[in-house]
Amino acid sequence: MSWNWNSHGQPFLPGYTFRDVTTLSYKNGYALPRRPTVGIGQDPLLSEQLIQQEINELSLETPDITYCSDDQSLVEEFIPAHVALDKKVLRFYAYFEENILHSPEEHYRMRPVVIYYYLEDDSMCIIEPRVENSGIPQGKRLKRQRLPKNEQGDHYQWKDLNLGMDLEVYRVKYHITQCDAFTKEFMESEGIVLNEPEPMPVDPYRKCHKNPPPTYTTPSDWDIRQRFLTMDRKVLRFYALWDDTDSMFGEARPVTIQYFLVDDTVEIREVHKPNSGRDPFPIVMRRQKLPKKIKPEMFPSCVLEVSKKEVDEYYSPKDFKLGQTMKLLSRRFLLYDCDSFTKEYYQKNHPDVEMKPLDVSKQTDTLQETKKELPPYNGFGSLEDSLQNCLHLIPEPPKKNVLKMLQNDQVLRYCARLDSQDPKDESRRFILSYHLSNDMINIYEKPSRNSGIIGGKFLEKTQVPKPGSSPDNPEFYSPADFAIGATIEVFSHRFVLIDADLHVLKYLESISSQIPSQTLESLRQKLGVGATNNQPAEQNGDDVAEPSP
Repeated sequence: MSWNWNSHGQPFLPGYTFRDVTTLSYKNGYALPRRPTVGIGQDPLLSEQLIQQEINELSLETPDITYCSDDQSLVEEFIPAHVALDKKVLRFYAYFEENILHSPEEHYRMRPVVIYYYLEDDSMCIIEPRVENSGIPQGKRLKRQRLPKNEQGDHYQWKDLNLGMDLEVYRVKYHITQCDAFTKEFMESEGIVLNEPEPMPVDPYRKCHKNPPPTYTTPSDWDIRQRFLTMDRKVLRFYALWDDTDSMFGEARPVTIQYFLVDDTVEIREVHKPNSGRDPFPIVMRRQKLPKKIKPEMFPSCVLEVSKKEVDEYYSPKDFKLGQTMKLLSRRFLLYDCDSFTKEYYQKNHPDVEMKPLDVSKQTDTLQETKKELPPYNGFGSLEDSLQNCLHLIPEPPKKNVLKMLQNDQVLRYCARLDSQDPKDESRRFILSYHLSNDMINIYEKPSRNSGIIGGKFLEKTQVPKPGSSPDNPEFYSPADFAIGATIEVFSHRFVLIDADLHVLKYLESISSQIPSQTLESLRQKLGVGATNNQPAEQNGDDVAEPSP
């Protein structure tokens, strides 16, 4: 008995064989099926009997005849069609004949079309140019697609197109007559000889109506059809002001009056401005005929609308003149300007009417401002804070002059005494500080030992009005009023200025044109006396030098 031994040194018998149940191998992450190398009985297959040398000879075999050198065997770069032929379109001009049934005026109609051929994907689309007021659905007849050539499934190619041929698409024959310059250049570059271009045939219906036969009937001036064909889309536009000042909270509102010449109707539209606070209702009066003269009636009418039988005359273009005030439906409108078409129409048809625009810039302003009566000042808070309760429903802080605060961030300090009949107040000294950034004054009392009076803040920073000024138009103290020896009344307290900083004199001299000479002279004399007595004013401390006795 012969034994066949496997590769693992075990007999080839049931129970001694170990087969790999997986039939796939992996290469570069892809699963590939394993090709068998041996057959039944472990006999090698014929495909595996080729030695490696024979495989190399088959794969590396070179032809015996060469037509060029190896240096010239360069592979050209491949460019796909959607890149090379992108946005390249062939355009042909064609027409098709449409049969007209049940019409005594025409039997057929010539309808021109434009055929577009897209070279990138061999698709085509057919578009018919739109004709105004034709009554025929025109535009895109066939959307972009590959058009079938025959029943075998072939499609039209650019080689099949030429001038003078009939292109049958879905049982409609399109006769190609012309093409554009790019199409002609492309076809000739590809070796296709184009036929001679043909003229586009004239539609007999258009030719008949372009030169109508002579008629013996005289057309009426009030022919509705003739007026529609000649006056359609012709509108006279006037710019006017609606005078609504008689009503409560009324004003002069800008409006546009449009007169339609096709049917003598009038429409009034309101001109809206942003942030006007009005609802956007554009139409003040709908398009309608405006009666100018109404027939007198013997009995009162119970109908609100006026019929045609009750009207003697309607408004016409002769009634609209620039500079006059028209009363339309019990509303007054001042015509002040018109557009260029309206001016040309009046110069051509009504030369006797003068169309001279008016200047109404003052009347087109906002509401006529009425003077608001403010209540008297109640004494609580500053005047600006109390005024906000009258200007706004929810009070807002008064606006500050930021530019002035950045430019004049300085403080002028003075020394003052209290002008009082009480002998206890003679020794009290105060520091009065004037802030140039907001024109406010604060007063600080210097503490005095064994005086029995507590020093500190005497007045919070605030604006101090001059005595005798009205609350509606107050006049506040300024550096021009602070002269040495001057009396300053601060809320029923009288202070006499007795000294100042040297910085005060320097600042006032820099703006000497705005300061009275008496104020500057008093400061120079006071500071000059202090300097001779070797008692200069302190500049860096919070204290101000008191005058010498």
